[in-house]
Order: sequence, then structure tokens, then C-alpha cells
Amino acid sequence: MKDIPAWLPDWLNDSVWLIAWAPPWIISLALIAIAVVLAWTVHAVVVRAVRHTLSKRDAFWQALIARTRRPTRMAFVVAALGAAVSVAPLDAAQAQTAKHLLLVMFILLLGWMSMTALDIGAALYMRGFKVDVEDNLLARKHVTQIRILRRALAILIGIFTLALALMTIPGVRQWGVSLLAAGGAASLIVGLALQPLLTNLIAGIQIAVTQPIRIDDAVIVEKEWGNIEEINATYVVVRLWDWRRMVLPLSYFIQTPFQNWTRESAALIGTAMLYVDPSAPVDRLRARLEEIARASPRWDGKVVNLAVTDITPEVMEVRCLVSARNAPTTFDLRCEVREKMMAFLREELPDAFPKKRLALAAEGLEAASLG
Repeated sequence: MKDIPAWLPDWLNDSVWLIAWAPPWIISLALIAIAVVLAWTVHAVVVRAVRHTLSKRDAFWQALIARTRRPTRMAFVVAALGAAVSVAPLDAAQAQTAKHLLLVMFILLLGWMSMTALDIGAALYMRGFKVDVEDNLLARKHVTQIRILRRALAILIGIFTLALALMTIPGVRQWGVSLLAAGGAASLIVGLALQPLLTNLIAGIQIAVTQPIRIDDAVIVEKEWGNIEEINATYVVVRLWDWRRMVLPLSYFIQTPFQNWTRESAALIGTAMLYVDPSAPVDRLRARLEEIARASPRWDGKVVNLAVTDITPEVMEVRCLVSARNAPTTFDLRCEVREKMMAFLREELPDAFPKKRLALAAEGLEAASLG
């Protein structure tokens, strides 16, 4: 070892001597500790300076800085450790391993920050739309698009981050390249294994763009009525009328016919069918239906109509139409109309019931009296 210059101060002579004679692993640990402390301090100063320069109106950047404080701090630490490893007394293999681990950590941190930025952007965008209002068609449209696209982009960010990390490892580099470029034998295996996931992911993008369904849409699927409760990356949760949940893959709504009652508007026209004697006074039935609709708080004031839709030798089919502001209200209004029209027939127009039913009832009474 070279001699220590005589002109150095005594305290510096001691420090240089200690450094010169300390084991390499102690020097490496000391450099790592210094790098971590410096990175931590510099990060805190930079974050504070940036937050002071940003306006309070920059909600996205303020939220981004607040929620990415940990990953950015780790990125500063990784960069400082990279510099420390470069000057630390490590052999070539140790230095290469350390630099490779730091590179993988840096790639994962970039993916983490990208995912956080995506979540913040989606949350801020959806803040301007409220689904819990009466006229929520526009809100449901945008919320559905953002939720589906956010999940699709999150999956793509995860795949891209994983592919870049794998490409840094020589033994599995081809897997990373195949995952990123979707080529080669490895990508074929991965593609076959992930076929259901990719099919539903693509279906989710189609649903986000074309929007055959939206959050809170009233639908009929598999002969069940319910509302769209969740649209996830690969499946849809339908809340049925009796609070059960039906879980369907996203591809179902692309490949299978279904009914969407609120595709263009939340308002619906409900139907209540009556079967009366052909001699029943239609004008009185129509007038009573209008009275029921006007007196009901469920009616939206748009559609009320009664029409004879079919006649057989025994009964006359009468269709009552009423409209309401949404699907649940329409269902309740249909039930109300049906109940009150039947009460009206029973109390005011008993002769309007089908005569065959009355004849059977009369025969039953006569048989009972004779018995």
C-alpha cells in the first residue's frame, strides 16, 4: 500500500488509515449506508420543493406526488446504491449481481409508479360523474369506460413491467421477449395458457368502446332480471332482483344475446295484462287506468295507454301501458296498476270477469247447496 502523505492533518490521517486497512465488506456497507442516507435526504428536499412550486389546483400532480412518495424514494435509493456499488471494493461478480438486482428493482418501481398514476387519473376523472342521481346515463357511460379501460391498462402495465424484468435475466430473457413481442414458441405457450384472460380482456375493451352494458344497467341474462353491479377485468357481476349475484365472463356480453332495459335511457314503459270478458267496457277501464297513473307517485307523466290486443271466444286481452323513470320503479308501477285494476273490476265491474270463470263458480255453489 502507498504511504500516507505527511502533510495531511492527523484526524484525516487516521481516517485514511482506517479506510485503507478496513476489510472490503465494511467499506461496502459504509458506502451503502451513506448512499441510503443521502438518497433519503435528497428525496425529501426535492419532494418538498416540488410541492411548494405546484399550485393547489394541480390536483393530479399533488395526488401523484403524495401517493408515489414511497416508490420515488425507493427509486432515489436505487440510483444512489447503483453509484455506491460502482465505487465499492467489490469483485466483478458481486458488482454485476448487485447492479442487476438494482436494475430489476428500478423496473418494478417504474411499473408501480405507472400503476399509481393510472389510478389517480381514473379517480380524478370519475370524480366529476355521480351515478347515484336520477338521470345518470352519462355518468354510467363514463364510469363504465374508465373502470374497464383502467383495469385493461393495469394488466398491460403489469405484463410490460414483468416482460422488461425478465429480459434482464439471461436464463429467461426469451420469455420476456416473447411476452413483450408475442412471438416464438414461448409466446405460443403463454398465449394458450392465457387465452381466457386475453379473450375477456379484449372483450372488456370492446365493451368500454361500444358499451352494450354500463354500470347499474337493468338487464335480463339467463332469464334473470338484475342490474350490472361490477364490471371487472375478466367478469361482470349482475345483482339479481332477489339480491343474488350472477357472475358472467365479459365475453358473454359480446357473444350472447341479452336484454338491456336501460341502454339509451333509464326510463321504461311497463306492461300489465288483463283478461276480461269481451263485453267489458273498455272506455271505463281506460279511464280508471289514467286515474291510477295520475295518482301514483311512481308515474313519470309520459305514457299511459290501454288497448285491446287480442280477443278469443272466451276472453279479451287488454294491455295497460305506463312509464316510469327507471326499471325498479317501472316494476313497482306495473304491480300497482295490476292490483288496482283488479280491485276496480272486482268492486265496480264484476260482470267484466270472464264468463267461463263465473259459470264454474256458480256450478260450484250450486253443487255445494245441493250437497
